[in-house]
Amino acid sequence: MEILSRTILGNTLATWPAALATRVLSYLTLRLVLRFAASRLERLSLGTSFSWDDVAVYALRRTKGFLLLVVAVSLAARVLALPGGVASFLGHVTAIALLWQGGIWISAAIRRWIEVQREARAAEDAATIMTMNVIGIAARIVLWSLVVLLALENLGVDVTALVAGLGIGGVAVALAAQNILGDLFASLSIVLDRPFVLGDFLAVDEHLGSVEEIGLKTTRLRSLSGEQLVFSNNDLLGSRIRNYGRMFQRRVLFEIGVTYDTPRSALAAIPGIIRSAVEEHGEQVRFDRSHFKKHGDFALVFETVYYVLQADFNAYMDIQQEINLRIHERFESDGIEFAFPTQTILLASSAPAE
Repeated sequence: MEILSRTILGNTLATWPAALATRVLSYLTLRLVLRFAASRLERLSLGTSFSWDDVAVYALRRTKGFLLLVVAVSLAARVLALPGGVASFLGHVTAIALLWQGGIWISAAIRRWIEVQREARAAEDAATIMTMNVIGIAARIVLWSLVVLLALENLGVDVTALVAGLGIGGVAVALAAQNILGDLFASLSIVLDRPFVLGDFLAVDEHLGSVEEIGLKTTRLRSLSGEQLVFSNNDLLGSRIRNYGRMFQRRVLFEIGVTYDTPRSALAAIPGIIRSAVEEHGEQVRFDRSHFKKHGDFALVFETVYYVLQADFNAYMDIQQEINLRIHERFESDGIEFAFPTQTILLASSAPAE
């Protein structure tokens, strides 16, 4: 037919429907293949405990229809005879679309893998949460940096010169943002060295609280009185930190004082009384020592050391309370008196002069 031999933009009328059909079929084929692959992997993942199939399904579900449309248009353009400039432009756009879709897939896979690992290990290792967060952020930054650089290179930009320029600019930015970068590297140090993890109870100078969140710049604690304490990571690592979350047993030292008129036989019995009061708690404690320590200003002082074989503070206070009550009961029955601050004033009168 003569009408089909007519040309529009260098292509016959018969070629344009073929190109349109190619675009539609290419788009539908790509969508169906990806949907079939995702559905197939999703069914397989239901019967396995392996996490990679879940990651792949999650990534494939993040496919962008617009980017597939760009690829379909590029495939359809191969049917047409296009000017060199248009063909080159479509090639660049297609390459960038593929790079961008690949970046979306890999980024989604990284995010999902981190979520799976965090859920699987958080119960046994709280440090996994903050470690995975930092790793995920760093991995996505590197990924998208590579995508942008490859896209620019595809467009003909001199990436080597750009990277060199960014390096010089990065030095200037680093000098201007020393505090921020210091906190960032401190957060990495926290993640890698793990001086504390989420849930640990810390004493930082005069501040007390449990670790609630560890970010890239700050770490946040929840204090005993309820308010949130915010520390910059750099300042926190520069402080003296007491981590009660790593405590597996508690050393307890306490002193009691008795009056100076206590008989020597009773003094010799006091360490045994205290030891008996401590050891009544069985496997919860480990007795260390109890000694007549010194002659104090107003009391005879006994010092006792024992260990509570758990870190819970309330458990320690319950045990100490029972020990104090038991010692008080024994002292009452044995007639031993606790000392309290007293002062004796002796008045001496001199004989009158004759």
